[in-house]
Amino acid sequence: MKQLSLDALRTFVAIIDHGGFARAGDILGRSQPAISLQIKKLETQIEKKLFTKQGQRYLANTQGMWLYEHAKHMLQLNDQVFTHMKEEELSGQIKLGIPSEFASLLLPSLIGEFAKQYPDISLDVTSNLSRSLLSSENSETYDVVLALVEDKASRQAARWVTDQIVWVGDANYQPNQQQLSLVLASEGCVYRKRVITRLKQQTLPWRIAYTNSDLGGLNAAMQQGLGITALAKRSVPDNLNIVRHKHLPVLGNIHIGLFNNTDHRSSTRHQTVTNTLIEFLASRLMSRV
Repeated sequence: MKQLSLDALRTFVAIIDHGGFARAGDILGRSQPAISLQIKKLETQIEKKLFTKQGQRYLANTQGMWLYEHAKHMLQLNDQVFTHMKEEELSGQIKLGIPSEFASLLLPSLIGEFAKQYPDISLDVTSNLSRSLLSSENSETYDVVLALVEDKASRQAARWVTDQIVWVGDANYQPNQQQLSLVLASEGCVYRKRVITRLKQQTLPWRIAYTNSDLGGLNAAMQQGLGITALAKRSVPDNLNIVRHKHLPVLGNIHIGLFNNTDHRSSTRHQTVTNTLIEFLASRLMSRV
């Protein structure tokens, strides 16, 4: 009976999550030839090619994406076993900073699931814009920060995943070709900056009809037909739809990073608790595509 290597699967998942062999090597602490060799062995074992070369990049093919989905679940189960079997019960309080759209998406299920696995760890959660969460004055406010960042800043994150920024609106909304109506967060929001930058590069007239830094407020405005907004694809609520229209510019990608603010002054126990939350959040983010 053949058995897949979980180490090879973890490498394979890292390549897709982080956008290439080189970055996966940086994350996993391995050379690019070592990463390539693992993938070659994996492809030999399953007798399938997992990537297709397009230009200078290797992109997962149909078989690769099928394996990617199953590999994530296998790795999650593996990690849960080791977490559960740890002899030492983790305890303490973690201060978590998180953007409102991810708080709405992750926290309802996260709080219950995390509490079942780690009943003695309490979470103190604050929602704010990514820029504020990562500001220097808040560097000691939060133990863990989940934030949206551009490419360069993502390399400072403990874990990160690339996501697509998409146009989002109510199911009944139809973009007005005469003037695009927007509902956006306030100045400093990553989405707002990206939307305005891309719209200024084309000729479709647009206006900001409503501003609110909380996703709940934006959601209510969209349901009232005030306009559309932009979100990371992983954070789109179930009651909103991804809006596709030929007149809407492509918004590109963004990185979702998990930042560890604990330092050498923190106790080993507190660092362990913090790392546990980071890995827990990372697995939940990576399972949403």
